Amino acid sequence: MRQLRTNKVALCAVFTALAMILSYVESMIPNFFPAPGMKLGLTNLLVVFALYCWSAKEAIVINIMRIFLVGFLFGNPYSIAYSLSGCILSFLVMLLLKKTGKFSVVGISMAGGVFHNVGQIIIAYLIVSNFAIVSYLPLLIIGGLITGFLIGILSGEMLKRLGEYLRFGEGR
Repeated sequence: MRQLRTNKVALCAVFTALAMILSYVESMIPNFFPAPGMKLGLTNLLVVFALYCWSAKEAIVINIMRIFLVGFLFGNPYSIAYSLSGCILSFLVMLLLKKTGKFSVVGISMAGGVFHNVGQIIIAYLIVSNFAIVSYLPLLIIGGLITGFLIGILSGEMLKRLGEYLRFGEGR
């Protein structure tokens, strides 16, 4: 039991570090999206993987730790607020959809991409108090669907190839 806990902590730390690296790499990619702040969401590969291989607890811890660490190292309080609001809303939606058992990894990832953007629009509205910010929402929804689709496909491949080796539980 102690060995399992140690393995879980170590793997979560490794995944948090990988998420930080993916965040940093993503920040170096020129923004070719038409809306400001729109990104691929590479770190969601690890969140979706953790959600399927481990538990919601490990997945959300990895995501929140990454947001705070990257925010403190490379961002500012606003970047933390935007990321955290998108993270929480998208994670809750992905978790609920996964629990229904009616959606594929790709579908759940797409919903996560869309609701991450919705969460960020909500916090942006609260920060700038300008309803015009909502005009970005249709573009962000389309972007969330596209990037969520791509991340979902990659997450599905990761699950097929690595899931068996990185699961926690009996016999590991």
